[in-house]
Amino acid sequence: MKLYSNENFPLVVIQELRVFGHDVLTSYEARQANQRISDEQVLQFAAFQERVLITINRKDFIRLHRQGIKHYGIVICTFDPNFTQQALAIHQLLLANPSTDNQLLRVNKPNT
Repeated sequence: MKLYSNENFPLVVIQELRVFGHDVLTSYEARQANQRISDEQVLQFAAFQERVLITINRKDFIRLHRQGIKHYGIVICTFDPNFTQQALAIHQLLLANPSTDNQLLRVNKPNT
């Protein structure tokens, strides 16, 4: 699946997602990082690129989703220092939801 990670997303998770076969573009690779780009613009950029946005910035992207802004999907995650586990959870979620258009999907850190 084509994904776009905003700049606060852990690079190790991105690398693991690529191992699973996902096409992940980072905000750094897209030259969109460290520019004070609004969350709405981040979501619009991901949509323009036809990519699902992956983020740990839950609150703001839930708000944008609820406002009805069209997108190719948003996967919001809690921070999980077990990056391999988090990548696997995202991968499994995407496999279970092949149609992500305008969907808000959640990956929460398992209780320890």
